[in-house]
Amino acid sequence: MNEAAHDWIPARNEIVRNAASIGIAVAMYGVSFGALGTTTGLTIPQTMALSLLMFTGASQFTLVSTLASGGTALTAVVASWLMGTRNAAYSMRMTPILKAKGPGRLVAVQLTIDESTAMGLAQDEAAFEGRASRLAFWATGLSVYLLWNLATFIGAISVSSIGDPKSFGLDAAIAAGLFALVWPQIKSRIDLSVALGGALIALALTPFVSPGVPVLAAAIVSIIVGWVTGKQLS
Repeated sequence: MNEAAHDWIPARNEIVRNAASIGIAVAMYGVSFGALGTTTGLTIPQTMALSLLMFTGASQFTLVSTLASGGTALTAVVASWLMGTRNAAYSMRMTPILKAKGPGRLVAVQLTIDESTAMGLAQDEAAFEGRASRLAFWATGLSVYLLWNLATFIGAISVSSIGDPKSFGLDAAIAAGLFALVWPQIKSRIDLSVALGGALIALALTPFVSPGVPVLAAAIVSIIVGWVTGKQLS
């Protein structure tokens, strides 16, 4: 066994372990989403479809929170789409690293989330000819995807068996679940300012506009601020 192969094995094992631990941690929120999706009146198949096809936690929580507050389906979809636009930037950053082609590229797009991108970029891109970054991305993306969907199913099944979930106060946990997903992404004063500003805008608009519009307005503001600050830093 040459030296490069000898070094790669422990590096590979560490990446896989870290990916598995991230998947387990994120799955805790998946249980909440499954339960809360059912709380809003979605069926189990509909709740599962959101995790299988949308697969971006903040967007999923945004959609169910908008529906739960009485917003229209269109408003919910637009708000959740805006929350997921950051994944497009992740995809552009990861494309030259992954070098995926054909069906693999479509799978890569589906697995491009906060956690898989962070793990992929955390590795030395030149290490082991890029294998470390690629393995970190794929292992994390697959770990989160599989465990998130399993957790969603468990949460949805559990709530459907207890009767009206609102009697347990689970409907009030939607905002808490969304907050838990967003909070780890706040890493600077700008992030905190955008988060607080969006919350204040949503709070101020709530008494005057239709349900779902405050969430939509807050999402638009955050995108505009992110675009402006991004231009200033570039």
